[in-house]
Amino acid sequence: MTSLHTTPVRRRRLGVAAAAAGLFATLLMAGPAAATPDPGDSAATRTEVSTRQEAEATAAIKSGEVPGVDEIVHSPNITHLANVPKDALQGLNTDLAFQGKYAYAGNYDGFRIFDISNPKSPKTVAQVLCPGSQNDISVSGNLLFLSTDSSRSDNSCASTTQPATEKSSWEGMKVFDISDKRNPKYVAAVETACGSHTHTLVPERKNVYVYVSSYSPSEAFPDCRPPHDGISVIKVPRQAPEKSRVVNFPVLFPDGGNPGAPTNPGVSKTTGCHDITVLPSKDLAAGACMGDGLLFSIKDPENPKIIDRVQDNVNFAFWHSATFNQRADKVVFTDELGGGSAATCNEEIGPKRGADGIYDIVGRGDHRKLVFRSYFKIDRPQADTEVCVAHNGSIIPVKGRDLMVQAWYQGGVSVWDFTDSSKPKEIGFFERGPVSTDEVTTAGPWSAYYYNGYIYSNDIAKGFDVLRIDDRRTDPAKRVRTDELNVQTQPDYFDR
Repeated sequence: MTSLHTTPVRRRRLGVAAAAAGLFATLLMAGPAAATPDPGDSAATRTEVSTRQEAEATAAIKSGEVPGVDEIVHSPNITHLANVPKDALQGLNTDLAFQGKYAYAGNYDGFRIFDISNPKSPKTVAQVLCPGSQNDISVSGNLLFLSTDSSRSDNSCASTTQPATEKSSWEGMKVFDISDKRNPKYVAAVETACGSHTHTLVPERKNVYVYVSSYSPSEAFPDCRPPHDGISVIKVPRQAPEKSRVVNFPVLFPDGGNPGAPTNPGVSKTTGCHDITVLPSKDLAAGACMGDGLLFSIKDPENPKIIDRVQDNVNFAFWHSATFNQRADKVVFTDELGGGSAATCNEEIGPKRGADGIYDIVGRGDHRKLVFRSYFKIDRPQADTEVCVAHNGSIIPVKGRDLMVQAWYQGGVSVWDFTDSSKPKEIGFFERGPVSTDEVTTAGPWSAYYYNGYIYSNDIAKGFDVLRIDDRRTDPAKRVRTDELNVQTQPDYFDR
């Protein structure tokens, strides 16, 4: 564990300026990973900056406007309980899932299982080497699901990188049996069109449906050719996961989706979805799909039906993820401006880009509409060497309030209140200072989620963090418990 110093930080409002089923996974308890993953969202994790930017970053640290290199700061209502650095898996840390006393942490090199029965002292249970970005992760019962969105030589955990132009290359979903947490077994693989950047579970008693999000087709890719205007739906029998298969590819954009530039400069052309969040108790899903935001019905999980679709061609560059509030009358969409590899929390970018967009859901049934209310972006200044943008988060279950914890890469972890859709505000934060003052470096929390009384964060570079928030607004959530949490499969915390 690492004990780290904490200090206050100044605040400033941002300006508007300028191989196959049945195989065992490779288990590691020490030593480096033998294979290396491909890049995912960003092609590079380090970029040199100008002399001016380096000088400005150094000056901001000296003035106290931003924390020092790797210095931890946080609001008074946040306590940093633990940090577990990377170990055998040295790739980028990614998403998180939870089940009972366990946390499952994705990494470009595989995944790691923690025992979090004592949140102040998480213990590593297993580390599994299985390279393939991004290794987006989720769990249901005795099954663990892992996304591969980098072209590999085969579907095994010993695969190597191989060009997507080769027909034999493989990308898609991997399934593990985690009934023995210390010895996960690789039991199934399903290839999907354009791979699996992220995935979302729609769990049922006998089967688990998996919505696979992927994008960026090319005529040069035999298994990922345009048009790629939908998602893959995989059906996984719980008792026979080796029989998993794609059962549908519903078209979500019959008109082709947002055309992007030059029609809409600065906006991503829609060629698939980046992430989908489902609220099974309400038969609803929200899709963040590059240039489009979606609301759709999942009453028939094999055949999702679009209810409404919105675009923001002024301030949103890339619709990245979505989160419902508990009453399912709001959706928070995130904009991953810069693809997770740029400094966007500064005065030049301003408060409305690289932010969250808050939408109310109005109307009933298939006539519901998404209505924009406001943007939310952290107002804590970040250096121009810090990659910072809205990223993965979850609601904090408190009746009568809409509260969320969210990762912002090097902007850290933010706790914020959007009970008033038009006036969101931050109520707590945790962050580290710049990793460097002379390079733009991809680092900071990829995911930050609330689970059974604590905030868990997977820092891309620094490892697994555990935080506690003590605040009258969030304290009621400490009494709420769930046995399993995949944030993209939102539970109904109060209808039990």
